[in-house]
Amino acid sequence: MESNEFQAPLISKVFHNDVHNRPSSSTSNSNFRNDQEETSVSDSSESNSPIEQVALTVPIDDDPTLPVLTFRMWVLGTLACVLLSFLNQFFWYRKEPLSITSISAQIAVVPLGHLMASIITDRVFFKGNKWEFTLNPGPFNVKEHVLITIFANSGAGNVYAVHIITAVKIFYKKNLTFFVSLIIVVTTQVLGFGWAGIFRRYLVEPAAMWWPQNLVQVSLFRSLHEKEKRGRWSNSGERKGLTRNQFFLIALVCSFAYYVFPGYLFPMLTSLSWICWIFPNSILAQQIGSGLHGLGVGAIGLDWSSISSYLGSPLASPWFATANIAVGFVLVMYVITPITYWLNIYQAKTFPIFSDGLFTSTGQKYNISAIVDSNFRLDVDAYERIGPLRISTFFAMAYGICFACLTSTIMHVLLFHGSEIWGLTKGAMQEKNVDIHTRLMRRYKQVPEWWFGCILLVNIIATIVACQYYNDQLQFPWWAVLLACALAFFFTLPIGVIRATTNQSPALNVITEYIIGYIYPERPVANMCFKVYGFISMKQGLAFLEDFKLGHYMKIPPRTMFMAQVVGTLVSAVVHLGTAWWVMETIPDICDRALLPAGSPWTCPSDHVFYDASVIWGLVGPRRIFGDLGSYSAINWFFLAGAVAPLLVWLAHKAFPSQQWIRLITMPVLLGGMVNMPPATAVNYTSWIIVAFLSGYVAYRYHRNWWKRHNYVLSGALDAGLAFMGVLLHAFLGLNRISLHWWGSGSDGCSLASCPTAPGVFIDHCPIL
Repeated sequence: MESNEFQAPLISKVFHNDVHNRPSSSTSNSNFRNDQEETSVSDSSESNSPIEQVALTVPIDDDPTLPVLTFRMWVLGTLACVLLSFLNQFFWYRKEPLSITSISAQIAVVPLGHLMASIITDRVFFKGNKWEFTLNPGPFNVKEHVLITIFANSGAGNVYAVHIITAVKIFYKKNLTFFVSLIIVVTTQVLGFGWAGIFRRYLVEPAAMWWPQNLVQVSLFRSLHEKEKRGRWSNSGERKGLTRNQFFLIALVCSFAYYVFPGYLFPMLTSLSWICWIFPNSILAQQIGSGLHGLGVGAIGLDWSSISSYLGSPLASPWFATANIAVGFVLVMYVITPITYWLNIYQAKTFPIFSDGLFTSTGQKYNISAIVDSNFRLDVDAYERIGPLRISTFFAMAYGICFACLTSTIMHVLLFHGSEIWGLTKGAMQEKNVDIHTRLMRRYKQVPEWWFGCILLVNIIATIVACQYYNDQLQFPWWAVLLACALAFFFTLPIGVIRATTNQSPALNVITEYIIGYIYPERPVANMCFKVYGFISMKQGLAFLEDFKLGHYMKIPPRTMFMAQVVGTLVSAVVHLGTAWWVMETIPDICDRALLPAGSPWTCPSDHVFYDASVIWGLVGPRRIFGDLGSYSAINWFFLAGAVAPLLVWLAHKAFPSQQWIRLITMPVLLGGMVNMPPATAVNYTSWIIVAFLSGYVAYRYHRNWWKRHNYVLSGALDAGLAFMGVLLHAFLGLNRISLHWWGSGSDGCSLASCPTAPGVFIDHCPIL
């Protein structure tokens, strides 16, 4: 490997051309950049990031004099956080969950910020003493805009703990008070600050930890704040087209106008499964061609919400990560699933080829309420009388992939990143491979470690007290809280490394369910709580680290970032829970697919998967499913397969060091990309892979200048346009129950794809074979 490459896997070569021809930030401050303690930006590329995408996107200067904690920042940040929290929780229960990202708020607050700067008084209050302040310190600037977006990020994410409330109240129809729900939501959301504080030196400061998703927002900030003139030719002789602002506005309008088709007029654009149309009476053809209920061969989605809903924006995915996900998808959907189904492994033909449902051994829907006793535990006698719980073979294999992903993540990070992590631990690499952004950020006061430690300790104590006092509702003992925190601590670093370099996050939820299901079985609420505290506290920690990296790129003072994150997280938790509680109380039969009217959007796909998991791992328990008392014990071999796979890649790399493509085989991404299925379907993946290939390979390789200027801007525009139109459609049409009913209003026209093919199995709307 050449000396100008960063010595870590999955990292692109330093891009030497055109790095220093980029326009610098309009907020630069020459005195600061020329300070003696800083390395000034020179002609040497070593002063920039060794990651090509970062070097092309992120400004390399800073103005520390810009005001950040302004009155308009607090107003607009809080407003953005509240609105996004409400809207995302409101739309979360829908069949196609509409995720309104912080990019929408990032765009919407710009005119509001400039308006407030122009009309609010610039009077200085308490002038001449230490309490001096002003409501309007000057023009609306990029740093307060970044902090507003950090607030919005808090509201844009899904509050996973709400799944517990939905499962208990809606699916199990048991009692869970609002106060207990609030404790669960707040503590799980804030607990992640502890892990973020512990691992920020490993996952924020090193240049190799570049967090690709942040580049979308950085690119958009530059488009909204930098002055860019449109000209025919650039200074370097390159032909120029639209400015970033012009391109963004055009893409935004097009995305906004287009979403009226998949969002209202022609919903079938979500999955165009043309094979089903050719063979309307063939179960086999529809199993192969359905993008929503089958293998999705040939299916394509022309709906950005479907494309980006589970894997994130395909425009932000590095090509090697896209290639790994594509290989994993082909392996699972087009190799493992057909083989296991048509060989009838685990009586696969008795169940749908693609399903997250819970069945009896005869293929009928399992009556879960019949096996729950009065103490909200498993009624063993009733379970033995009804028979064992069965799942589709695809669902079983999906759990196997989760097992393999877990062990492959640990092995991959140890083999490929172990020396770097050990070097950071010893402090030997503190100054090595530190880019310009880290050097600039060291001028600001850092957040003391004890701040994070206090938050961590207070949350753990509060959780233990709540679980002991409300044990009748939560079923969650104190030792389980400590065990969940230990798991989160152990996995934050390896999964954070994968997330920071590939934009994908291997899931930890299954192993948490597995562990507590064996140790403390037949208690569904305890199982759900353990999963949320063990998995979501880690996920929240990674979200905080990703925001830290965004502030790192945009040179936001760390203590200011910390303050915004804490406030935003608390506000978001309360609004998410309040919204969910209101929706569950006001929408009749929400999540009940049997009672909802035809075409109702309130089917709660993610909550169904969460509930099914609580039955499998919590109520029935892994021993009766994947253990010695169950039918799927062979699935445990996936743990070993996942551990061996990265080792084989590592050995191949050592044996053939000149073949650099071997090093790009990333088993946690290859396997982890599939952990979203279900609820994600085949069409979500096929469409995502196509778009990611066109962006990350075709545009990046053959149209580099276009990619540099417009790729991330396009991603933000598509997100924002869809979100704005989605909200309008629901506000003016959805709430008034105004809908269209025609052929294009259906799903994908593959009604037979969910039918079993075993002889003698009777299911409504399916032919008997």
